[in-house]
Amino acid sequence: MSEDDPDNALPGVAGEIADEYPDVWDAYNDLGAAVGDAGPLTRRELRLVKLALAIGGYAEGAVHSHARRAREEGLGEEDMRQVALLAIPTLGFPRAAAAISWLNDEDDDDDEGDDEAQT
Repeated sequence: MSEDDPDNALPGVAGEIADEYPDVWDAYNDLGAAVGDAGPLTRRELRLVKLALAIGGYAEGAVHSHARRAREEGLGEEDMRQVALLAIPTLGFPRAAAAISWLNDEDDDDDEGDDEAQT
């Protein structure tokens, strides 16, 4: 939950839901852990698949979230961009371009945070 650990605060409405409905949020997290543990994929593979699913679902917020988590877990920009490019033949060029722009949004946010930390 966001109010218990400000360093891990969820952005926007997700944080509000987690704070207002902690049992729902805990169940959601438990489900995520269970499906992640249900097979042989590595953490890296899981993160890239989740990013791909977010791109396929045309879910901007989820793309931002999975890109942010991917960076925190040490995945490179080239890895994520390739996932977005893989969307071209399946989902179409406009959807892939949107995904790349969403990845760039997150990259821009990271750059701004670095600038603020240096001042």
